[in-house]
Amino acid sequence: MPDLPQHRPVLAGTAHNITGSGVRLEALPEGHLLHVLGGIEPAALAAELTKAGFAESSIRKAGFRQWFVAGDEPLAPTSLDALTAALEGKAFVSDQSHGRVRICVSGRSSRLLLSKGTAVDLDPGVFAEGSSAMTMVGHISVQIVRTGNDSFELTVLRSFAESLWEDLSYMAASAVKDEA
Repeated sequence: MPDLPQHRPVLAGTAHNITGSGVRLEALPEGHLLHVLGGIEPAALAAELTKAGFAESSIRKAGFRQWFVAGDEPLAPTSLDALTAALEGKAFVSDQSHGRVRICVSGRSSRLLLSKGTAVDLDPGVFAEGSSAMTMVGHISVQIVRTGNDSFELTVLRSFAESLWEDLSYMAASAVKDEA
């Protein structure tokens, strides 16, 4: 029987400061990403996540009655089983950990960089910390979450992660020219 391929982080070792641009790109740990669909409110979902061992995870709105639950720690099957059982009849859980990658875009010019690729208004008065939006960056579908004043997390399908990384690097280099 042939050996199965081993999991390899798609953007391993790719933290990148763009010199002079005020932007940092960082591949985040490929921990866990769960897609939760159903009629449960975020506060109730947060309580169930804590009981199931996902207290350090964050909840991001992904559409009508849909959330992504993201965290840096690898997924423990017992925790997933506990969450699935707790949400039975209220919501469904789909493990997306193997199929999506998270990228952090931070720094004083992070909004300028992202504005080159998306039409989402990232002004803090409109898109406050904790806000999320499903959108396109260029031709690639992503979820953008504001994680701080000058920091954002982008979640992308694994097969598009390298392409998005290259696009972000190019846009960051372009941002340097725009600031000059």
